[in-house]
Amino acid sequence: MSHIIKAGLVGVTGYTGMELARLMTHHSSMELVRVTSRSEAGKTLAEIYPFLNRLPLGDLVITQPDPADLASVCDVVFLAVPHKTAMEIASALLEEGVKVVDLSADFRINDKATYEQWYDVEHTKPELLTEAVYGLPELYLDQIMGARLIANPGCYPTSSILGLAPALEAKIIETDNIVIDAKSGASGAGRGKNVGTLFCEVADNFRAYGLPAHRHTPEIEQEISKIAGTDMTVSFNTHLLPINRGILSTIYTKLTSEKSLEEVHALYTEFYADKPLVRVLPMGQLPETRFVRGTVFCDLGLVIDPRTGRLVIISAIDNLCRGASGQALMNANLICGLDIDEGLPMAPMMP
Repeated sequence: MSHIIKAGLVGVTGYTGMELARLMTHHSSMELVRVTSRSEAGKTLAEIYPFLNRLPLGDLVITQPDPADLASVCDVVFLAVPHKTAMEIASALLEEGVKVVDLSADFRINDKATYEQWYDVEHTKPELLTEAVYGLPELYLDQIMGARLIANPGCYPTSSILGLAPALEAKIIETDNIVIDAKSGASGAGRGKNVGTLFCEVADNFRAYGLPAHRHTPEIEQEISKIAGTDMTVSFNTHLLPINRGILSTIYTKLTSEKSLEEVHALYTEFYADKPLVRVLPMGQLPETRFVRGTVFCDLGLVIDPRTGRLVIISAIDNLCRGASGQALMNANLICGLDIDEGLPMAPMMP
């Protein structure tokens, strides 16, 4: 495109805001022109993020969130704010003709009652639930490209849905008794003050949390039910890893009939052949979080256990990049007519 797309970011001080600021330094067709924070307004980005010193983005002054101001200068706005906060801001921006990519949960759940049950808050803009497009490009590319409101998927659901989609579509696994055993780095809990995510609480430790009612459960069930063509219930179990970023999901499924690893690997490879941001690893190789760190790749590994009749799917993503800000940028690129991967680093942060 000939002109630079003007972008805004509401909620720049969290980890997803920080990651999006990092990514936008790479972008040649989109410029961050507004960043907002109620607590840090008046400071420059470089003052709160020294890694932006000497970079053009570092001089951007943080403002108070004001939909009218954002609409006056922005073509697209990212909402990196908690659930229940996003729905009102999104509605105001859409009325002004601004496209919105919402990183909260406010528009991910299609059903108002289900959202209110799991998030314990009234959804005040239910009319937008039918319009919002679930921003998983591997499943909804065409709808995303024509959308003005994107519900950016959660990190755990991204990992889980991409892992299950080919097997469910091909109907090679049973739709009941699926267990998703997922582990996330500590940044998934957000940047707020929380004893449970202090260094001394997380380092040299490993624990489960949120069982059995993690809020990402209905999002996973909603999307995999669409793929399978039947209502599905899964056992979704989450754990906190003593690392900063990354999600590894081990998904246990039951094959409907005997299958070789070669057959299943070929099925997965074909499903993702035209979706290059999902990498189906060679047979015998399993994903690791370090190989996707800082990227939008989802790496998938497959194991057949003939003794139990199980297909075990291992899925790795970076929870901040593919699981949040990088995927949000993918979606913003698509709704603004750009290539999906523009501005996104392809090489992981190593070691």
